[in-house]
Amino acid sequence: MRYIYSIVKADYLQRTRSYAFLITLAITVYAAYSFVPPPTASYTTLNIVGYKGVYNSAWVGHVSAMMTTIMLSLYGFFLINGGIKKDIDTEVGLIVATTQISNFGYLLNKFFSNFLVLLTIMGCTFAVSIVMFFVRTTGYPFIISDFVVPYLLFAIPALLVVSSLSVVAEVFLGKRSILQYIVFFMFFGAMLANVTNLKNDNTAIIADAFGVRTMTSSIRNKVNTQYHENVAAINLGFTFNSHKKAFRTFVWNGVNWTGFFLFSRFLWICIAFALVYFSSFFFHRFDVKQRFGKKKKALIKDHMQDVKITAPVGVSMAALPPVVADYGIYPFIKTELLLLIRQGSKWFWLITAGVWVAMLFAPFNISYGYLLPVIWFLQVTRWSELVTKEKFNRLHYFTYSSYKPLQRMLPAQMFAGVLLALALALPIIVRSIATLQFYSIINIINGAIFVIALAACIGIVSGGKKLFEIIYFLLSYCVVEALPPADYLGAMPKENPLVYVFTMLLLNTFLILTSFTVRSYQARHL
Repeated sequence: MRYIYSIVKADYLQRTRSYAFLITLAITVYAAYSFVPPPTASYTTLNIVGYKGVYNSAWVGHVSAMMTTIMLSLYGFFLINGGIKKDIDTEVGLIVATTQISNFGYLLNKFFSNFLVLLTIMGCTFAVSIVMFFVRTTGYPFIISDFVVPYLLFAIPALLVVSSLSVVAEVFLGKRSILQYIVFFMFFGAMLANVTNLKNDNTAIIADAFGVRTMTSSIRNKVNTQYHENVAAINLGFTFNSHKKAFRTFVWNGVNWTGFFLFSRFLWICIAFALVYFSSFFFHRFDVKQRFGKKKKALIKDHMQDVKITAPVGVSMAALPPVVADYGIYPFIKTELLLLIRQGSKWFWLITAGVWVAMLFAPFNISYGYLLPVIWFLQVTRWSELVTKEKFNRLHYFTYSSYKPLQRMLPAQMFAGVLLALALALPIIVRSIATLQFYSIINIINGAIFVIALAACIGIVSGGKKLFEIIYFLLSYCVVEALPPADYLGAMPKENPLVYVFTMLLLNTFLILTSFTVRSYQARHL
C-alpha cells in the first residue's frame, strides 16, 4: 500500500496524456456549455411541460451537476475501461505480478486512477458551469455552495461506482470488451429505469446511484405546490423542440438535503470499494494463460501424445506450390473480410444474427431507427481495430513499406468494413427496396461509409481505438435517443432530403481524405 501514490500517479499521467482523453475532455467541456441553454435555444436539458426554472445559482448548479453525473457516468466507463488489459498487452502485468503488491492493492490503484481521470473531467465541467452562470444569468446572486454541494453529492459517488464497475468488468469478463460495454449499458439503463418506476421514495433514493430521483422530486413538488398542478414526469437530457411555446417560470432554490439521502450517498461509496475488494479474490494476477488456456493446453497435450515425432528430412521445393504474384486489391479485401468475421467469440455472432432476423419482422421505423444502429454498434471493436491492428501488433513496419499501401491496403480495409456494415443492414435495404424508399437506401449506404470512414480517420489520427469507441458510443446513444443532430442514418424525417444526402457525402469525403493524407504522412515518416 505504500507504493499506491506512485502507481496511481503514473497510471493517471499515462491515461491523461492520450488523444482519447484530450478529445473527450473537449467534448465534455462543450457539453457543459450546452447544459445551460440560452433562452432562445430550441432544446432543453431538463424538460417540464409548460414550465421553466429561472437561471439562479441553484438551478444552474444542480442541473449542471446532474447532467455531468449522468453523461460522464455513461461514456466515462468507455474512457477508463481497459487499464488491466493494457497492462496485459504491454506485459507490464508480468512485472507487477512479481512484486509484493497484493491483488487488492493493484485493483485499488486502477480504481483510484479511473476515478481521478473522471474527476479531472468533472472539475472542468464544474468550472464551465460557474462561467455559464455569469453568462446566462442576470439579477440573481452567485452562491458557491449551490455548485459545490450538488457536484459532491451527485457526481462523486456516481463516478466512484463507475470506476469500480470498470475494474469489476475487466476482472470477470477479461478481454471481452464488447461484452463489458453491453453489460454496463444494460446496468446503466436498469438503474435509470428503477429510479423512474419504483413507487417507494426511500427505496428509490437508495437504489439511485445518480441522485436523479431526489432532484426531480424536489423540482416536481415545487411546480405542483406553486401552480397547483399534478406534474408526473420530468425528463432529464437534451430535448429538442422546434415549436416555441410560452413557459411559466418558477424559482427553485435547490434540494433540501436529508439525512437519509446523505446515507444513500455514503452507502454507494462503500459499495464501490466493496466491489473492488470482492473482485480481488477472483483477479488472475496476470496468469492469463494458466487461467484461460487450461482446456486448450489439455487438448494440445492429448494431441501431441498421438503424434509420432520424426527427424526432419529437409524441405522439398518441388512439393511447394508455385509462387504467384498478385498486386491487385481483391486478396486484401478478402483477407480483411475474413479478419473482421473471425474476430472475437463465435457465440457473439448469435446475438448479431438475432438482431439481424429481428430487423426483418419488427416495424420498419423500429428496425431502421433502433435495431440498425444497435447491430452496427455491436461491431464497435471490429470497426475500431480496422486500421489500428497493424500498429498494435507491430506489423506497420512491413505494411507501410509494402507495394502501394495507400492504393491497396487502406482502401481494402475500408471497403471490407463497408461491405460488412451493408450486409448487416441488408434486411432494411431489402425492405426499403420493396417499399420503394430509395432515399433510405442511399442514407444507409452513406451511413455505412460514414461509420467506417470515422473509424479509419480517428484510428489513424489518434493511433488507437479507444477514442473511436467513445465517440461512436455517444453517437449511437444519441441516435437511439432520436437526437436530430446525430442522425447519420437518415432515419428521422428531413425537410430537404437532398441537402442531407449532399451533407453526408461531403462529410464522408472529408473523413476519407483526412485518413489518406495522415496515413500517407505516416508511411513516409515511419
